[in-house]
Amino acid sequence: MTPETLAAFLQSVERSLPWWLLLPGAFVGHGYLFIVALNVFYALPLPRKLLKYTRKADLLIVFAGPVLFAILLDVFDTQRLSWNGSVPTFLSAYVVLCWIVGVAIAPVCEIFYLLRRPAPQLVSETALTVDVAKELGYAPRGSGRDARLCALPLNQCFQVEFTEKTLLLPRIPPAWDGLTILHLTDLHLCGTPDRVFYHYVMDRCMKAGVPDLVMLTGDIVDSDWHHRWVVPILGKLRWNIGAFAILGNHDGWRDVSLIRRRVRRAGLVMLGNNWQSIDVRGERMIVVGNEAPWFTPMPDLGKCTDGVFRLLLSHTPDQIAWARANKIDLMLAGHVHGGQIRLPLLGSVFVPSRYSRKYDCGTFFADPTIMHVGRGLGGQHPLRFFCKPEVTRIILRKGNQPFAA
Repeated sequence: MTPETLAAFLQSVERSLPWWLLLPGAFVGHGYLFIVALNVFYALPLPRKLLKYTRKADLLIVFAGPVLFAILLDVFDTQRLSWNGSVPTFLSAYVVLCWIVGVAIAPVCEIFYLLRRPAPQLVSETALTVDVAKELGYAPRGSGRDARLCALPLNQCFQVEFTEKTLLLPRIPPAWDGLTILHLTDLHLCGTPDRVFYHYVMDRCMKAGVPDLVMLTGDIVDSDWHHRWVVPILGKLRWNIGAFAILGNHDGWRDVSLIRRRVRRAGLVMLGNNWQSIDVRGERMIVVGNEAPWFTPMPDLGKCTDGVFRLLLSHTPDQIAWARANKIDLMLAGHVHGGQIRLPLLGSVFVPSRYSRKYDCGTFFADPTIMHVGRGLGGQHPLRFFCKPEVTRIILRKGNQPFAA
């Protein structure tokens, strides 16, 4: 299709539509495009200040859309777009293209999002929600900068969901049948919630039984002071075989070497961008850390023995392609928090991932990798709407059922 043909098509679409149909559809498409762009932009390892101002500018552009489109449509007079001149033609074409996105592309993408299937290896899932504020007898807001946000109506930041997921895997040794993995992610220690909140959650994790493995997938600290909480909080954890951790982008904005030392003092192995071979009930397991794209170089598995079960800790689900290329069997990730704010029926909106909302939370399968994305415990801002904080206990079961991607 030539530019002239496209312009003629767009012009014919605009002329056949009344403004009151064109305007809302264009606004939906405009918002969809800029939110997806923001999600992808936030997946990049860019300076914190740049990301902060980019988000504000993006939201301003999104909400300015209706006013801009109303002016371009001249809704109080001609109710038509202008196609005279290069700039008016470009703006008019953008309005029509946004309308096409809003009424066709965005709804189709939403249907695919809502129809996503969990990994077929996930054979059972149970969840228990605990209102930590109710259990403690007070709201553990702490002294963080945004502590007042905890009091917003419907905010679920203290309602922790303790999830148990059973995965049926054909490749694990029989000795691993019943192996338990506690997956923690995105603690964001910054003063809100307070330390008692995290102590309660860690104690509750242990009351469910000491796991065989503990895996922590980054964004542990989110201030220049709260690294002091790492040892008292993580020190409450126990495990039968081993505990491993990596850092995330928010850790990278702080004193990285200090955070790594604190995590090691709590007894966890700090993997970084590296891998280790460990003994699990008499069988070998390769545990891999991947802190990319915020920390480099990426791990090199060139000397890693083939045929051995590989478990990956990645802060972001964006490393799923790397995991598949490196024959990762099970990948644990966080970073995206499930969106933190989810809309009824529509789901998540802001998800900092190059895949946008595709891997916002849950368990997915991209042959040969099973990936679990946790919603995390905290956040830079204590906002949780229809998206509770989460701790996950994964149980591995030996199974021979073949699975397809």
